Amino acid sequence: MISRRTFTVAQACLVSGAAHAAKPSPPAPQETVLQVGPRRRVKTLKHAARVVKPGTVVEVDAGTYAGDVAVWTQPDVSLRAVGGRVRLLADGAAAEGKGIWVVRAPRMRVTGFDFEGARVPDRNGAGIRLDRGSLRVNDCRFLYNEMGLLTNNDPTTRLEVEGCEFGFNQRPDGHNHNLYAGRIASLSVTGSYFHHARTGHLLKSRAAVNTIRYNRLTDEAGGTASYELEFPDGGLAIVLGNVIGQSADTENRHMISFGAESYHWTRNALYLAHNTLIDPLGWGGIFLRVARGPTTVMAVNNLLVGRGNFDTSGDVEFRNNLHATADDFVDMSRYDCRLRSSSRLIGRAAVVGEVAGTSLQPTAEYRHPRMVQVLENVTHNPGATQSIA
Repeated sequence: MISRRTFTVAQACLVSGAAHAAKPSPPAPQETVLQVGPRRRVKTLKHAARVVKPGTVVEVDAGTYAGDVAVWTQPDVSLRAVGGRVRLLADGAAAEGKGIWVVRAPRMRVTGFDFEGARVPDRNGAGIRLDRGSLRVNDCRFLYNEMGLLTNNDPTTRLEVEGCEFGFNQRPDGHNHNLYAGRIASLSVTGSYFHHARTGHLLKSRAAVNTIRYNRLTDEAGGTASYELEFPDGGLAIVLGNVIGQSADTENRHMISFGAESYHWTRNALYLAHNTLIDPLGWGGIFLRVARGPTTVMAVNNLLVGRGNFDTSGDVEFRNNLHATADDFVDMSRYDCRLRSSSRLIGRAAVVGEVAGTSLQPTAEYRHPRMVQVLENVTHNPGATQSIA
């Protein structure tokens, strides 16, 4: 059991060992907690960011915090919403002219926050601007900002996103992205929901290593995203078990793009496995575009819906990518991509192995909204969703 020490209580009680123990039990590890809320001593996130110490857990009372922007620099800080969601509404304010939060801290963790309405003069107002460090965001939402979550190009920075939602992030001139990772060390995105971009992309990453697993990236009716998923600088990208779908109003017929601007990194490889790719364009879109250059591409066990095709060159391995129709799925109109028990596609997955220490065999699947369901059995179906209805 973990005892806790807050800024309002000097020291937690230590629980002694049993009376008959030969040696006293060591004291339980202590957790320093800073409580934030309208009725607390520390009432704002801005104040909390100024006084927080390394290793502190910041517990924020549920509610709306308008114009409460902050810069975080201390290491090993965890922020979590308590009693419900915490809504951070920019309301015209921006930390350092960048967004609602600016992060320059290693090993920061954030859970249960909504970032909304960031606007700045250079039109890159972000819910979170990650300048450097390492950040894990879980169960957060980024809505109606100019940019959802944006990083700098620090080569040591790492970003993990789990169970988050990115939608309706847009700026007047377009060219926004729901999530935009610069030339950082690594990006990992799991169990998250991306939708409704304007002109820009649902997810764009220049990271050296990208792991995109068990997500839903569907621009949907009214969305005008360009790419659903783009890796403009190449790098290593493992794209596994995602439902990826264009909008009929897309401004780019390409769905996934790799190396469109350069091959910046030493290793450039894309592994596209067990995804369900949905092209609604009557004239046919492009499921995947790979630029010429020093790269390896493997696409295996993907389900292809619509009239789209692949536009690739170089060292490419395509294996067992099967065409599907709406009749194969429970409800394609609602992106319920479970295979019907009558589908001819059941059991038709090819055997795949490991790349870069990661298995290309799915062990989980996305469940809406913003969840991952671990699979109990070995999977044998192509596409993102292994469950059968």
